[in-house]
Amino acid sequence: MPHRPTSLPVIKKTVTMAIDVRVPHRGSSLPITACSQSIHRPVPPVAFDCVRLVIVRHGSAIILSDFGEQPVRVGDVILLGANTLCGSQPEGSVTLTTIYLDRDYVIDQVFWQHRQLLTDRWEAADFAEELCAEPSQILHLGEHRSGMLMPWLDELVALSLRGPVPERFHRMQSLLFAVLDVVTPRVKAATRPVYAQQKRLRRHRLAPVRPEALQIQAVLREDPIRSWPLMELAAKVHLSPKQLSRVFSDAFGVTPRTYQIRLRTAEMARLLRDTDAPISEAGRLAGWSSRSRAHDAFKEYTGLSPSQYRNAYGRPT
Repeated sequence: MPHRPTSLPVIKKTVTMAIDVRVPHRGSSLPITACSQSIHRPVPPVAFDCVRLVIVRHGSAIILSDFGEQPVRVGDVILLGANTLCGSQPEGSVTLTTIYLDRDYVIDQVFWQHRQLLTDRWEAADFAEELCAEPSQILHLGEHRSGMLMPWLDELVALSLRGPVPERFHRMQSLLFAVLDVVTPRVKAATRPVYAQQKRLRRHRLAPVRPEALQIQAVLREDPIRSWPLMELAAKVHLSPKQLSRVFSDAFGVTPRTYQIRLRTAEMARLLRDTDAPISEAGRLAGWSSRSRAHDAFKEYTGLSPSQYRNAYGRPT
């Protein structure tokens, strides 16, 4: 799919649909899921943790969200994100196909679409939030244009009903991109986000990674718990600290210190998911000297506090 100047709204203050009774997204290990259903009764406002595209296939309804009360009918697409309430009132009945998109997956697409502006996925999350002019939108495609989507939607739903089959992922992704190619030109997006104005376009060359960067990466991976002064790391590869920072950032997009923090965050996340270690112990085992520093770093890089992360992803007690 060719790159467009618009992007999907993503994180934080985005919205989601209450007209979906079933949520196959939560039970799927794939980042793309779709289902079709007919709604005959009002559905009270509710929030879910995924980005959604809701295509109206038959009938009409009144949708209540950040944009107030708005009617939708055949030919309309409701673009919604995560963690904001939305409700619906069918006018008789309404048939919908909903595409559920994992938030991290959407951020990945934003990252590659705007690679010249972004260093990593954390920047992509902030950029996506700013880029979206309105986090909840009704896109009026019209019956003819939305009719182009129907074969792709039907196949996407059929593949979703088979469950998470990794071998079908690329087909599902190609169907999604075909849908987005039709939908995204109608998305209202900031013409030039402030974030973009503050960043200088960078050229990303496909060049070999210097061995010094690989050597320091291996050192940090082998012992992420240890406190590594930049000067000590630089001495290992016979570079000055300034040269090492430049070489490492060229290879991995971040400084050695930031890379080490991410390694610690990943290890703490693993401990919170897979063990019963107390949060303070998980932070200590991951390399932080205090619970407050572990908490702040973990929340900065995951968007969740350690306790929120364990509640969401930890193993059942």
